[in-house]
Amino acid sequence: MSEHSGHSEHSEHDLQREVSELEGKSTTASRLFDLRLIIGGLFVVYGVIVTIAGINPSDSSLDKSEGVNINLWTGIAMLLLGIFFLGWLKLRPTPPVELAEVPEGEEGA
Repeated sequence: MSEHSGHSEHSEHDLQREVSELEGKSTTASRLFDLRLIIGGLFVVYGVIVTIAGINPSDSSLDKSEGVNINLWTGIAMLLLGIFFLGWLKLRPTPPVELAEVPEGEEGA
């Protein structure tokens, strides 16, 4: 009988280790797929592209927009919005995922 209890302690320790590893992976995945990171990254990338396009506007594009360099202003706005989202993520990171504990009597149910 002592062999069985030693085996259950060992397997419970392994189970706890696996649970803590899964919690770490879950937290990493939730931080990786945080919408603020995705939205901020996309706005920064597109903002850079549109700003570069707006640095040397053609005369026809300025005529279409009634003299306003719309690509430059839109690119700068997109960059600022992307930086805002990334800054928000940096200042308020995703909290760790809290898993509900299963009561002792309901584990096998």
